[in-house]
Order: sequence, then structure tokens, then C-alpha cells
Amino acid sequence: MSVRRIFVEKKPDFAVKAHELSEEIKNYLGIQTVTGVRVLIRYDIENLSEETYCAALGTIFSEPPVDNVYEETFPMEEGDTVFSVEYLPGQFDQRADSAEQCVKLLKETEEPVIKTATTYVISGKLEEEEKKAIQSFCINPVDSREAGEKKPETLVTVFDTPEDVKIFEGFADASEEDLKELYASLNLAMTFKDFQHIQNYYKNEEKRDPSVTEIRVLDTYWSDHCRHTTFSTELKNVTFTEGDYKEPIQKTYENYLADREVIYKGRDDKFVCLMDLALMAMKKLRAEGKLEDMEISDEINACSIVVPVEIDGVTEEWLGNFKNETHNHPTEIEPFGGAATCLGGAIRDPLSGRTYVYQAMRVTGAADPTKPLSETLHGKLPQRKIVTEAAHGYSSYGNQIGLATGYVKEIYHPGYAAKRMEIGAVMGAAPRKDVIRETSDPGDIIILLGGRTGRDGIGGATGSSKVHTEESIEVCGAEVQKGNAPTERKIQRMFRRPEVSRLIKKCNDFGAGGVSVAIGELAAGLQIDLDKVPKKYAGLDGTEIAISESQERMAVVVDPKDVDTFLKYAAEENLEAVTVAVVTEEPRLVMHWRGKTIVDVSRAFLDTNGAHQEADVTLLVPNKEGRPFERKDVDDVRKTWMNLLASLNVCSQKGLVEMFDGSIGAGSVYMPYGGKYQLTETQSMVAKLPVLKGKTDTVTMMSYGFDPYLSSWSPYHGAMYAVVSSVAKIVAAGGDYSKIRFTFQEYFQRMTEDPTRWSQPFAALLGAYAAQIGFGLPSIGGKDSMSGTFNDVNHGEINVPPTLVSFAVDVASDKTIITPEFKKAGSKIVLFEIQRDEYDLPKFDQMMDGYAKIFDEIRAGRILSAYAVEGNGIAEAVSKMAFGNKLGVKIEHNLDPRDFFASGWGNLVLEVADGKVGELSIPYTVIGEVTDRAQFEYSNTIISMDEALESWMGTLEDVFPTQSGVKQTEVINKPFHTDHVYVCDHKIAQPTVFIPVFPGTNCEYDSTKAFERAGAKVVTKVFRNLSAQDIRESVEVYKNEIAKAQIVMFPGGFSAGDEPEGSAKFFATVFRNAVIKEEIEKLLNERDGLMLGICNGFQALIKLGLVPNGCISEQTADSPTLAMNTIGRHISKMVYTKVVTNKSPWLAEAELGKVYCNPASHGEGRFVANDAWIKKLFENGQVATQYVDADGNPTMDEFWNPNGSYMAIEGITSPDGRILGKMAHSERRGDSVAINIYGEQDMKIFESGVKYFK
Repeated sequence: MSVRRIFVEKKPDFAVKAHELSEEIKNYLGIQTVTGVRVLIRYDIENLSEETYCAALGTIFSEPPVDNVYEETFPMEEGDTVFSVEYLPGQFDQRADSAEQCVKLLKETEEPVIKTATTYVISGKLEEEEKKAIQSFCINPVDSREAGEKKPETLVTVFDTPEDVKIFEGFADASEEDLKELYASLNLAMTFKDFQHIQNYYKNEEKRDPSVTEIRVLDTYWSDHCRHTTFSTELKNVTFTEGDYKEPIQKTYENYLADREVIYKGRDDKFVCLMDLALMAMKKLRAEGKLEDMEISDEINACSIVVPVEIDGVTEEWLGNFKNETHNHPTEIEPFGGAATCLGGAIRDPLSGRTYVYQAMRVTGAADPTKPLSETLHGKLPQRKIVTEAAHGYSSYGNQIGLATGYVKEIYHPGYAAKRMEIGAVMGAAPRKDVIRETSDPGDIIILLGGRTGRDGIGGATGSSKVHTEESIEVCGAEVQKGNAPTERKIQRMFRRPEVSRLIKKCNDFGAGGVSVAIGELAAGLQIDLDKVPKKYAGLDGTEIAISESQERMAVVVDPKDVDTFLKYAAEENLEAVTVAVVTEEPRLVMHWRGKTIVDVSRAFLDTNGAHQEADVTLLVPNKEGRPFERKDVDDVRKTWMNLLASLNVCSQKGLVEMFDGSIGAGSVYMPYGGKYQLTETQSMVAKLPVLKGKTDTVTMMSYGFDPYLSSWSPYHGAMYAVVSSVAKIVAAGGDYSKIRFTFQEYFQRMTEDPTRWSQPFAALLGAYAAQIGFGLPSIGGKDSMSGTFNDVNHGEINVPPTLVSFAVDVASDKTIITPEFKKAGSKIVLFEIQRDEYDLPKFDQMMDGYAKIFDEIRAGRILSAYAVEGNGIAEAVSKMAFGNKLGVKIEHNLDPRDFFASGWGNLVLEVADGKVGELSIPYTVIGEVTDRAQFEYSNTIISMDEALESWMGTLEDVFPTQSGVKQTEVINKPFHTDHVYVCDHKIAQPTVFIPVFPGTNCEYDSTKAFERAGAKVVTKVFRNLSAQDIRESVEVYKNEIAKAQIVMFPGGFSAGDEPEGSAKFFATVFRNAVIKEEIEKLLNERDGLMLGICNGFQALIKLGLVPNGCISEQTADSPTLAMNTIGRHISKMVYTKVVTNKSPWLAEAELGKVYCNPASHGEGRFVANDAWIKKLFENGQVATQYVDADGNPTMDEFWNPNGSYMAIEGITSPDGRILGKMAHSERRGDSVAINIYGEQDMKIFESGVKYFK
């Protein structure tokens, strides 16, 4: 069957991506002659019957209201520049994958092959150089290439059969010279000393030559990324240069040495190294009995603490997990995939520990993204491209798997031009009784669960451990993956089931090193059958299968008797699972491929982690010169204040932060931006523990601390105040500092044999050590990345700033949590200052006493809001506290401007209720008061709120936009009232709700909880589609469940990743199935049933025609639909919506004309329809809700109507009101959820739906 080709293009009104690219070409590339830009999606399709192709054309490949479809060719003008871009072979293409899955739903026996590309059409006169500039802007050679315009004869790839794995003949006896030559040819991450270590082993112990696979496995096993070899290098001679701060730094080192003597008494197997220094404070505090809550286990998946949790009055033990992960190298060269898999890697650590991951934080480091393209380093992507694409990658992954990102911050410093910093930190939790930790015993079976193995995951660990040069970029092509979020979500669902979790004796996630490490670490002795490892495509050889790091996979140890049960559970969750290895008595790692043994090494040798490395340290002691604590003279308060607000590290990042779903899980205690206007940024994240049944007031808190400018001056002080800052932010949010646990992220220049290179990490870890001992609080985890160096042709060596980020984690009660926006006019603004000694170090006793008392003051209700001061002083704190509710600030005359703008890490600005200041138990200074005048007043300086906000919000608007220039038009504002609301004749005491779960669905837990709280019985079923039989069985199951239900709810999520190029296509395709369609008709027409769709569910309802038509029908070019937000990205924020009809049973308990506040989180939520449809919907009372402004008026202002919906329409109903579709997540509410948002959050939709049947 020949290949068909189709092109799909958004109609001009909806061509958001084309418009964006046009702006970039003109404003960023500076090419002014471009007169038009078009972006088309190209599908090449093979092995598809005519009937299925025709059915898919207007439903799966395109959407008639918003798309134009062209078969084989498309119209263009003479002189247009046309080129197409496709992924490199082996990269995961979610669009093509989802298209194939959707097409199979139309006819399960089809086996289509689909390839996609993006075609760009640029109109206007272009010089050759300009064409090249546009092409290179659109193509990142690390993951993509220009696609040929000629249609291929076939899409079926024929893979060559790989050769047998080679043996390095003569390796064991090779001379040093020959060995060096071989070493140089292999481009390994290990050192030559390691290579010699391997030669000795094979010569003296194995008495044979190694296979290629064995060398590659050892290289990845011992890479810095996997085994922290730099951190484990023995540091022999430590010396200190002369400097003003020598005394405290040297004293810390001496204290560390003294503590080692006590902890390691009688042992001679421990040596001084960065890893030892990083762990020593924890070991010391644990020996002193200050770490009773840490879970002790052989499995080290993540930091784990035991937390007593009260649920419905009963206390039970839970495990709280937290973990930070970094993907600096991959994100630098392929920002989307690198950042996505950064989050994936962070998640899978606690997840492999069987805890459910429910909140994430993202802290990143970049150079200035506002700089022009011409300043980009040779061989690098532009900073602007890196920061925007990385944000898209991380957010797209987290948003799809249903993980709330509670806090996002990008830190700017020129040093991060050397290599980006991309950190994901996550929180996970599970009942302790559901997590079994046992040993792997001989005979136990290893099951591989999840995704398949491909070439796109080869070399990540070794790649990120190498020095980064212009040449290395060329050969890293396959190192970065895209990540497959729907599969990750399936694993999360499966591991959350207690009956599954209790079968797992041990588990490891697939990250660096692939099979060799993930399975290789689960037991001392293993026999692994590489032929059983599922592959994405043929042609992979044994070495590739052994070390490919393809994501979204887990290796699980189970007892032989539990294998079949485990595989059955995997099938229920629509996951592939296969047995691939067995645990053996003999402690050797053995791998077989095609009947031959290609790896056979002793565990003892593997565990040496390579040759013993040694280095000396010369610690470069800082001087007072240039110290960041210096108070600077202020000539012009107004100018200094406005410049501060506009500066890169203070200005608004709202356009970045809103890309990340902050509300899913209905557990975020506060949103990233709060206040009536959602403009006060928070400094930490707080989430309710993810209990599936019952209520708890237990919350977890996480914050970060780090300042690259302070660290660049003194890594010791930088690390010390990173810890202090992270603690201060927890205190500011209402946490008890004395229960905090830390985890650190270290990121430094590449180490060499030069002793001064080791100064930065050594000094930083000494500072962190002193801070842990000072607080009496340990860091129980961390992640090091020691490759922050770029060798540039023109600039020589560039290094990242010395980076030690402290993440502080606390467990608290939601009753003590406060948020940073100023609450009311008349409150006093008070400063708590920590004292510093002559070496600019905090006095811990005074600081801790103050933090403890502040916790008590918050509990007593005297402190209403608090903000931790950092490098930009009180000025930054009071401004950001004021923005959220647009309250004014009047600063005391006697406050010295030098103090107002001075750095103050560890200090806290507090809002104290009027009349309560005298009751405070802390030392304080009153520095001002909150006013109802929307302005900042200080001496004779007055800055209006609008001026301040304009300055604060302007800097990054071009990089991370918050406005897209939606046309401001008149909006209908006329609520519809009727006395004729549909009445149910089929009454029932407890209605049953059926919630389907598709690949990519992520709101089923929240929706279930909302309906159960309202009194309904809920059934959720996963749609299985791994085989034709699965699809047939799932259709039958869905038919039966709909037949038993009174309500069908379509939940939110990203059905099949919102692909192919459009939302809810997978979802809608399933419900177009004749059998299911008939059952839905019976529900609506014979049983008075109800349907509800929220977000992705609304997208499915509208594609099916259920809204506005009330029945399943085909979309036409004139049908109302939901299109891409005008801003061209995901938006996550709270929206205010007004109920404008009482016609729907779903709104029976809501108040007509009342405004409600709910989280919106979507990319395609812009309601669009022609004038005739809009008139009809309003006249018939089918417009359910509209986006409104602060005064309750429907509006086209993007601040309030963030997706640019026509007539500000947020939700609509079927003609009789029984089917409701809306974008905002009414299910994401609960006690202590989104407490920094003002307004009524409960529209009582679920209660109304249940009551309708009673």
C-alpha cells in the first residue's frame, strides 16, 4: 500500500504558532522582509485502509472548525521559502505515536505506520544567509534535521541485523602505548587510570579479554553521574591561602576532621573526600540522636522520613520522600527533552521507593535571555531558546502526568552560559504499611515495567560526565530523550495501588546506565536476558540494549510466586511488563544476548567504582573586598527602587511560572502567585499529604536557598546562607524550623589536577557543614554535578558560578501556614534581623531563638504575612508583598536607604496586625505600615502601584509573555433565568458515576474525590490499548459500566498527550465507537442521565458534539470548539467565573450571578464560535459561566480571561442543561487549598449532580 501524505494547517484566526514564529523572526532574528509565516503539520501514512483513512481525516488528523487539510500537496505562493523538520531517527515522536494509537481505535486490526514533520512556509524576499538563519532557528541538530520534501516509497524501516558483540582482542596483555591508543579511540568518560584498572582485572582475575559491552557497562557504571567519582576522589593535602576569612573556614575544616575521628573511630577504610564532607554533618547529628525520623533501609531511592499522620482522627505512619535531580548537560543541548527527563528522573526516584509523587519544585540557572542573538556563544543554542524550550519541556511533562509544580524560579548569572542549570525537586508520600523493603534472594525474578528501549537513551550518564566542548555537541545526538509522559502516569497509577506496592521487594528506576545499572544494582548476583527487553525498534545490538537509558521504565524484584499477579496488575493499568532477569547465588553481573554471554563481571570489581583517584586542595580564602554585605550609598531612592524591580533576578517571572500546573491534585495549600490580583510570588511550596480517603491537616513544605553572586564571592558564605535562606523561607510560611531536613544540589566547574580547582566545592561543603551543625539540622540527601565548564574558541574556559542549592523540607499542620501577600491596610511592617559576627556569619543561637518565636507568633495570629529577605533587601520584600492585593506601603522616614536596599539573607519582613506589635516576643524594628493607597511611599519618594508593576513585569515579558494583544470587544453580560429546569424521573438514592481513564488522563483521583464527597459511588476504568484484543475488551467494559451508571464524567488531563496536534482526540475517538455511542444515547435519552466534562473532558464533549448539541455528532467547519490559548502556551492560574444561567441541573446549588474562583490549567481552552452560534447559546441559556474581572464583569482582558475565549465564555451546556462542559477545575478544591486566593471556590457542581437523582 502506497504512502499517503497530508498537511494540516491552522486557519488564520487560530495560527498561534505561526504568529509567534513570525514575531521571533522579525524581532529576535531581525529579519524585516518576511511578509508571512505558515506552519503546517505533515503526516506520512502507510498501511491504512481507505475507510479508516477517511474516518480519521476530519477527526484525528484535523479538527474542521480550526484546521484546513490538504492531501498530498498544499497551495503556496511563488518565491516562498519552504522547508520541513523531522526528529532524528530513534527520537520519540509523541505526535506520530498518538496518531497511530488513535487510528487503531477506529479499527483495532489496523497496523498503520505514521511519520510526522513540521513544514514551514516563509513568504517575503530572503537572502541566502537569512534563509539559513531561519532554518537554524527552527532546527536543533541535537534532536532534529531537515526532512526531504520527496515522499518516501515506504515508511517501513528495514533494520540491519546487528553483528555479534566484539571482543577487544589482546586487551589484557596490551602495552601501555597500545592501551592509550585504544582508550583515545573510545571517547570514554572514565580516566585512563580506570582503563588500566580494568586491564589489571581482566589480566589477573578473569584471564581473558573484555567484550565491547563490558567496557561500555563499566564506563557508565563508574561515570561521575552514576557513582559520584569526583565526589569520591581522596583529598590528600588541604591548604588554605591567606585571607580575611581564613579563621572560620579553617576552624570548620578542623571541626570536620575532629568529628571524623569520633564517627570513624577504629576504622581505616574512610578517607577525606567531598562525599565524606557532604555526609559528615548527618552522621554526626544522627550519632547525637537528632535524626530519629529517617527511614533506615538498604534501598536508597530518595531521602525518606517517617511521618506520623492523623487521618480522620486516627494516627498512622507515612513515609515522606523527597529528591532533587539535575539535568544540566542534556537541557543545555536539547532543552525540551533535557528538562522533561530532569523531572522524570526526579520523580522516578521516590516512585521507585513506592511513594506517590505529588508536588515538584523547579529551580534553574541561565545567562541573560534578553540578550540579542548575536551574543550567543559559538556552538551554543541562544539563551532565550534554551530557557523557553526547557520551560516547555519540564512543564509539558509535569502537566501531563498530573504533578503539581508548586514553585518555579529561574536564577540569572552570566556563568550559566557555560552550561545551564536544570533542577527538579519533588515530594512523595505513601502509607508506611504499603511499602515493603526486603532483600533480593536467589531465585527472585526481576520484572521490567513500562516503556521500551531505544537508541534515544544511549550515553546520557557518560555524556553529562564529560567536559562539554563544541565537538562533543556533534556526537551527543542520541543522548537526550523526549520523555513519554502518558507511560510515566501509568506507572504512577500502578504503584499507588497498595496491592501492587506490597508485592515489590525492591525496585530501581531506569536512569543513567539503563539495564546495566537499574537491574544491575538490585542484587549482587544476576542473570539478565537482554533478548527479553522490549525494544522500540529492531536493529539494537547487545551493548545498546544493556546501556540505553530509555525513560519511563522500572525494574522490580518480586517473589517467583507473585510474578503472574504482578503481570496481571500491569495489564490492568495498560502497561507492558516482562520478566527479564533472575537473582543468582554467585555475586556476578551476567548478561546474555542472542545465546551468548556478553557481560560476566564480579560484583566486587564493579563495586570498586574504578581506580582510586587522589587530589590536593588549595582553598582560596576570600577577602572583604567586594563583599555582598556592604551597605551602598543611595543617591536616588526612586531610581534605585525602580531599577531593582526591573532587574533580572527580582523582576516578575509570571509568564514562566504560569506554564506549570500548580493546582492538580487539589492539594496545593497556596498557588505560586497570590492575592486578589495573583501578583505576590510565594517563596516556597506547601502541599497537603495525598491521602485518597479521609481528611488530614498534615502538609509538607519545601523551599530553596541560593545566591550565585554571594557564592561567587565566597562559596563558603554562599553555601552557609543558602542553608539559612532555605530555613528562613520555611519560617516565613509558618513552618517549625526545628523539624527541617535538607537535601543539597552541588554544581561546579570541572575538576582537574590543579588543587585550586577543588577550592570551590570544598569551601561550599564546609559552609554547608557549618550551617547544618549550627542549626543542628541534617542534610539527608543530595545530587552533585561536576561538569559546569565550557571551552569556548573565543572566550577560553567559562565556568558556572560555584553552586550549592539548599532545599529545606518540613512537615507541618495546615493550620499554621501563612502566605506572603499583605493582608490589610493599617498593619505594621516589622523587620526581624539576624545578627552576624565579624566574619559575616550568622549567630545561630540568636537566629534560631528568633525563628522559634516567629513560629509561635504566627500560631498566635499576630503575624499575618512574612517574607524572607535575600540579596536585594527589604525593598524587594515589601514590594512583592504589596503587589498581590495592590495595597500601599509607607516606609518609616528614619530607615536608612542603605539598609532598605542592603542584602539581608536570613532576615524576615513581617506584617503584624495593628495593635499587636507590642505583644511580639522577638527583637524587631518597625519599618513602615500597610496603607490602602496603591503606592509606595518613602520620605519624599512616591511610586504608584501601576508604575512599580510596569517596571517589575516588563523585563521578561518578551521572553515569557503574559499578554498576547487580544482585541478588546464588548462582552454580553446578561444572566439567563428560567423556571423550567430539567427534572429527573429516574430517582436513585446513590447515583453511580463512571469516569473513564485514558492514556494521559490525570484528574481521575481529584474527580473521584469530589463525587464521593458529594455522596456518589464512583467507578473508574482504564482504557487498555496495547493490543487489538485489549481495545475490544475495553470497549465491552466501557459499554457495561456506562449501562450501570447515572452520570458519566469526562475528567481532565492530556488525552494521548494532546496529540496528534489537538486536545482530547483519543478520548473522543473512543466515544465515537458505535457500541459506546449507543450506550451514551441510552443514558441520556432513556435514563435521564447526566454528563460532565472538565478541561480535557470539556474538549472531548465539544469534539463529540455532546455540547452544545446534546448528542454525539460530527464537527463541521462552523461548530463551536476549544482552540489554543492566544498566548500560545499552557496557562495555570486561578480564574474568576460567573454563573450566568440556572438552566442546568449541574448548577442547581450555585447562585445565579455569583462569582466563583477555580484553577484553570490548560493549553487549549479558548472557546471559539461564530456569531450565530454565540447568539443561539446565550438565547437558549446554554452559556453556563463567563470569565469576569475584579468587579464581576465578563471581559476580554487576558489578565482575567487568560485564553482569550470569545464572549468570555468558560463553560457551556447541552440544550437541556444535562451535559455541562467547562474549563476551570471545580474538582480541585478542599480545606486549606489555594489559601492565598480570594473568593468562593465551591460551585457545588458535584453536589448538584448527585442531588438531581434524589
